[in-house]
Amino acid sequence: MAELTLNDVLDRNTILTNVDASDKEEVFDVLSQRLYEQKYIDSVEAFKKAVHDREKEGVTGIGEHIAIPHGRSETVRRNGVAIAVLNHEIEWESLDDTGAKVVVLLTVGASGEGSNEHLRMLSLFSRKMAKSEVVTALLQAETVDDVIAAFQD
Repeated sequence: MAELTLNDVLDRNTILTNVDASDKEEVFDVLSQRLYEQKYIDSVEAFKKAVHDREKEGVTGIGEHIAIPHGRSETVRRNGVAIAVLNHEIEWESLDDTGAKVVVLLTVGASGEGSNEHLRMLSLFSRKMAKSEVVTALLQAETVDDVIAAFQD
């Protein structure tokens, strides 16, 4: 199996910048709707329920104003990611008590291979966002190109 890279996962059509959201729920609404429009998921409501269920299990804010929530659901057609760069910080439970300004929402298929790929995707994004220069670039991103550039090696 070929090594999964961020280029394989990033989709210009599911990256949003300057998102005006007042809370976590609005971010989930916006990103889930975009994932639905781009045919990653079959149901916005079923996917959001899966994301909420996962949120109850533990903190998805990894610190430095970054959150990586995800939803594992039968409604997921294909694994992927939607990214929102918010125009201001919102409240989010995190490891360092900062809110979120960048939200990386992963879609996860409910069955076997989807779960394995999801762990690889989570690992890829987590490793990349452990680098301060990547976080800084994401927090300052104003365009889709800025977001993609932040993730380039």
